[in-house]
Amino acid sequence: MKKLISSLFLFCLLFQGVAQLPNIKLKDVKGNSVDVSKISNNGKPIIVSFWATWCKPCKAELNTIAEEFDDWVDETGVKLVAVSIDDARSASRVEPYINAMGWEYTVLMDPNGDMKRAMNVNNVPHTFLLNGDGKIVWDHNNYSPGDENELYHEVVKYAK
Repeated sequence: MKKLISSLFLFCLLFQGVAQLPNIKLKDVKGNSVDVSKISNNGKPIIVSFWATWCKPCKAELNTIAEEFDDWVDETGVKLVAVSIDDARSASRVEPYINAMGWEYTVLMDPNGDMKRAMNVNNVPHTFLLNGDGKIVWDHNNYSPGDENELYHEVVKYAK
């Protein structure tokens, strides 16, 4: 029984450590340093989506969200942070791609996988939703058409 309680306590501590954005610095596509743990949205939800230029489902998800994103922002105040895991071989493709797609998202570069590891992301796309207090309240791995509707419903739920 003591072992079970200790295990549960340890699990809770580990989960709590991943329940918000990690304390690391990344660069945006312009090379500006961003303290990830300080990303906020005035009490409104934040979507954090891990993606890469070589990942077709990632691009499909973010392009589909882009079609409705202005409405999402108007209705909920949501912010989206797209975290590219492109490494040195493909990082130069990120900015031209987001410009061509007209994304209105904040895009951060994670070429060494620091944030990816800190958030236990094993493959992309992987999307997290943070509530207005910055706590992770939902996450989803992979993408199929229609998944953005589930995300939107979660955003609406936490925008209140």
